Amino acid sequence: MNRYFATACGRVQGVGFRYFVQTTAKKYGLTGWVKNMDDGTVTIEVQGEQTEIDKLFAAVKKGNMFIKVDELAIKPMNTVHETSSFTIKY
Repeated sequence: MNRYFATACGRVQGVGFRYFVQTTAKKYGLTGWVKNMDDGTVTIEVQGEQTEIDKLFAAVKKGNMFIKVDELAIKPMNTVHETSSFTIKY
């Protein structure tokens, strides 16, 4: 079990990015949250099995026709035991 904090830069606000991250994280059985920041970036905290986290980050970097991630900065964190879902923070 691993946990990471990530910051996504690029075309990541106003394009359904948070919903995309949440849907993808749930698909891979991950927990955590995603949130828009005032500076135009989006932050993500994600926890789960490393192979599934790698799949999430690969999907985030790839984006889609609306989403374009120019940079994804990822830092490891200590795991949290009381997580059960992946949410969008406002």
